[in-house]
Amino acid sequence: MKAVVLYEVKKAPVVEDLTPPAPGPEEALVRLAACGVCHSDYSMYDGTIPGNLPLVLGHEGAGVVEAVGRDVTTAKPGDHVVLSWTPDCGRCFYCRIGQPTQCELGPSLVRPLKRYKKGETAISQMAGIGTMSELTVVHQMSLIPIDPDLPLDKAALIGCAVMTGVGAVINTAKVEPGSSVAVFGCGGVGLNVIQGARLAGAERIIAIDRLPGKLAQAKRFGATHTLNADDGDIVEAVRALTEGRGADYTFEVIGIPEVMAKAYYAARPAGTVVIIGGAAPGTRLSISAGMVPRFEKKLLGSYYGSARPRYDMPRLLGLYRSGRLMLDELITRTYPIEEAWSAFQALEAGENIRGLIRFAA
Repeated sequence: MKAVVLYEVKKAPVVEDLTPPAPGPEEALVRLAACGVCHSDYSMYDGTIPGNLPLVLGHEGAGVVEAVGRDVTTAKPGDHVVLSWTPDCGRCFYCRIGQPTQCELGPSLVRPLKRYKKGETAISQMAGIGTMSELTVVHQMSLIPIDPDLPLDKAALIGCAVMTGVGAVINTAKVEPGSSVAVFGCGGVGLNVIQGARLAGAERIIAIDRLPGKLAQAKRFGATHTLNADDGDIVEAVRALTEGRGADYTFEVIGIPEVMAKAYYAARPAGTVVIIGGAAPGTRLSISAGMVPRFEKKLLGSYYGSARPRYDMPRLLGLYRSGRLMLDELITRTYPIEEAWSAFQALEAGENIRGLIRFAA
């Protein structure tokens, strides 16, 4: 199989020929149809997210199960699946109370196993699934079966960007109809926050970014107002659009502490602030301590859209089937695996909503 392997931070990943192992007792071999190129992949490349290098990149993908180990019960050969990078055991404290993104056993299921080899070099997988490859071996808890008539290239996007963005609105913040929402960052996840707010019935959806092209796309996905982050005091601009109070809900989708603070100040008193963006290790968020009790703002983190993957992913695909969730429009350009680095460069330049690697049938 061909796979995109990152050997060193800030050194372009390379396409390698690897041989996948036979799946273990609780593992499955999946032939990927498509893999989205996510900003988290780029963050692995530039070192913002630390990884057990070398590794196969990719964590947003869908495909068809080819073989399963003897103890696999979640899928069978021939099943179409989306891969979840936060597998949940279904048995621990957090799974039992409906918070599977905090599964106590999940990290051990996607720990950086060195499943592949290139000569004498052992190679792990990003998030335990490594979807930038024609084939991948994953733990059965990462398998989310979907209807076989759904297009796998669109379903792949559910595996990260859509689940993370829409889930943050519906599961984490629980945005109410008629409310106001401000979204800081209009990349792939941010646009899905915007369309999640539209699905939730928000009346005013304010999109904030520095790139005019992304702001134009934000209107396509449901933004009612757009603000360029470079045009003056963005907090005051949000307040001016919300009767001087600030937004009912604000979302930070970039991972920059200074922007997180702006999202906090742009929320109204007793409003809700949701942090989605992953900041570099060691960075700190600084806000006025006196404001925290005085204004009663709720500061929430959202990891993978507070997903319940086996319930939420099929539900999101149902919204796509009914025409309410936009997936086709997220894909700006597709690439063969040999051009994966071009997709990274386009992502860095802000050219794509989502670049998609399509694998040969």
